[in-house]
Amino acid sequence: MAPLKFCANISWLFTELPDLSQRIYAAASAGFQAVEAAWLYDTDLQELQRAREATGVEVVLINTPPGDVNAGELGLGAVPGREAEFRQGLDQALKYAKALNCRRIHLMAGRVPVGTNRMAVAKEMEAIFIQNLNYAADILSKEGVTGLIEPINTRITDPRYFLDSPHQAAGILEKLGKPNIKLQMDIFHWQIMDGNLTQKHTQVFSHNWSCSDCSGSRQE
Repeated sequence: MAPLKFCANISWLFTELPDLSQRIYAAASAGFQAVEAAWLYDTDLQELQRAREATGVEVVLINTPPGDVNAGELGLGAVPGREAEFRQGLDQALKYAKALNCRRIHLMAGRVPVGTNRMAVAKEMEAIFIQNLNYAADILSKEGVTGLIEPINTRITDPRYFLDSPHQAAGILEKLGKPNIKLQMDIFHWQIMDGNLTQKHTQVFSHNWSCSDCSGSRQE
């Protein structure tokens, strides 16, 4: 097994600094050799490039844009009627990833629309997600970039998030069958939804790319 490597999520760490490019410098000063970020699209891309090049810190992961945050969106990958916006967001994420030499993009599934029954739209949302992932896989493969999907628990963190368990995610990846789309493991979400982390990790190990721990405060 490869040795563990740690990176700082600068969306949640060094929040005393308002600018993400400044947080790259802070992460480097704290001894981190790599960072990831949820959404960095409000930060000037050239400033991010300068910070990365000056520090030598690797940017290992970014997310696709969340969509309309004011309307309660958190990703668009599985959201009905938002396919065009997902593709636009993917283009933006890929632009940032290429500029920052980032080789992985989290393709956010998004939330079940407000006022909609999860079970009633589950098949439709899964089909849309697979369609969008298939599109993303082809685009990303041309650039040597890996796409990731991450289950987010619906019991504590986000009751409306569509992709909420490792079992569901593994099933989608099996149907998709694209080698450059993988599963991101967050042990906090996995434990809450399914428990038995050792068994779950073994069952879906072939799909895994990374492991993260969001337990406790994200600023810790």
